[in-house]
Parts: sequence; structure tokens; C-alpha cells
Amino acid sequence: MSISISSLPVLRGRDGPVLCVEDIGLVLDLPREQVTFTPDGLGRIRAEGRSVLIELRAKAGATPRTYRIDDVDEAAATAFADGVNAILANRTDSDDVDGAPFAVVRSLAPTWRTRFHRRMLRGVLGHLLALVVLCVVAGVLDEWGVVVVTILLGGLAWLGLWTGLYGVIRARRERRLRRYGVTVTATRATMSRGGYVYPDATGTYRGFLHGEAGPTITVIHPRRTRRTCWCRCRRSPTWWTPTRAPSWSSVPASWSSSTP
Repeated sequence: MSISISSLPVLRGRDGPVLCVEDIGLVLDLPREQVTFTPDGLGRIRAEGRSVLIELRAKAGATPRTYRIDDVDEAAATAFADGVNAILANRTDSDDVDGAPFAVVRSLAPTWRTRFHRRMLRGVLGHLLALVVLCVVAGVLDEWGVVVVTILLGGLAWLGLWTGLYGVIRARRERRLRRYGVTVTATRATMSRGGYVYPDATGTYRGFLHGEAGPTITVIHPRRTRRTCWCRCRRSPTWWTPTRAPSWSSVPASWSSSTP
């Protein structure tokens, strides 16, 4: 029986999670992060009523990692599990594999830089509104010299303020992360240009994008939150944050297009 990955249903669970099949493997979209599972790390998919359990492969004697999505359509869950398991049955390699490196998590939460830019935009709009009001008042009073000075000095002062504030916040976060963060080695992901993965303290593999061409780079990430990491490499040290981009994995893998 032929099975096409495009024919498998998309599962939508409670509170927003979405599980679908793509060419690279399974993709689980959560409200604040995305998990990509490549076939080499998948053990099996279990449909339990209106819940679906993604079970990774594990070394002999080890407990496999699992991911769960609840409150999905029961018929779709059964069809999804049967279809994926039928494709996985074509594998001929050994089952004695640790599936954790094949499940890569990317954060989708807003970063400090994104939040800073949003605040800066609101501040710029407020500043422009204040300038317009001041210029209107100065024009009514026939004080055009005040208008010119206000526009020039006000704009330069505002630009200098936000530029300086950005530099101070970045330096402070970088210094704090160096002091209290965890240093690990990230390896290049073969399925995405500029993508790297690294294990955090829980053994979960996390991915991010970076322009470095080397096979490995040093990463410092916070002990509690993994939304932002700091990379130390041959270039100048830079903050990099996972972004929404084509999925990657630490090893190449692809689906079989059909089963016999």
C-alpha cells in the first residue's frame, strides 16, 4: 500500500499545538517553540484516543523521550499514527539509537532585542507626536527658530538616547550571561545553512541560526531560559537567537515517499 506524506492529516490540539508531517520529518508547533523530529530519531507514534504520543528511539535499557499532543480528532490521530508508523517500518538500521539529538527545539518567543525594538518604535512615535505639537505651538507664536532647533536637537538627542541605551543593555546582558551562563559546544546542522544545535542541561537539543562556517562553535546559554544564546567564535562575539526558518536536524534524514 502506497503512503504519501502529503495525505497524512494535520493534527491540531488544545491550546494551539499543531503536529504535521513535512519532508524533513515531523514538526510540532507549540505556542512558544517549535520541535522538529527527523525520522532517524523517531521510535513510533501512538494514538491514545484523542491524544497522540511521539516516542523517540532510545539506547538499550534507557527510557525513551516522549512528546504529547492532546485533544485532537480521534480518527485523524489514528490515521496519522498508522501512516507514520508504516513509513518508519521501512528502516533497516539498528534500533539501538539515542533519538534525543534528532529532536531539535527552536524558541519562537520574542527576544530581548525584539522587545527593545518595539519599545523604541513606540518611543519614536511618541517623540514625533510631541515634536509636532511643539512645532505647531511655536508656529502659532511665530517662533520659527524654535521649530528648527527643536527638530534638529530633539531628533539627535532621541537617536543618541536609544543608541546608548541599546549598547548598555546589550553589554549588561552579555556580561551577566558570561558570568552565570552555561558554556557548551554547538555543532553545525547539516540540513540548514547556518544552523547549529547544542544540548542544554536537560539533554534537549536546541537549534539556532548563525553565520559562522566552522563545524563547531562555543555557545553560552542561560541556566533557566533558552530563548537567547551567546556565541563565541573566530568573529566578534555576537548574540544569536533562534528564528523561524526551514527546519534542520543535526543529521541528514528524509522520509521514504511510500511503503510497499
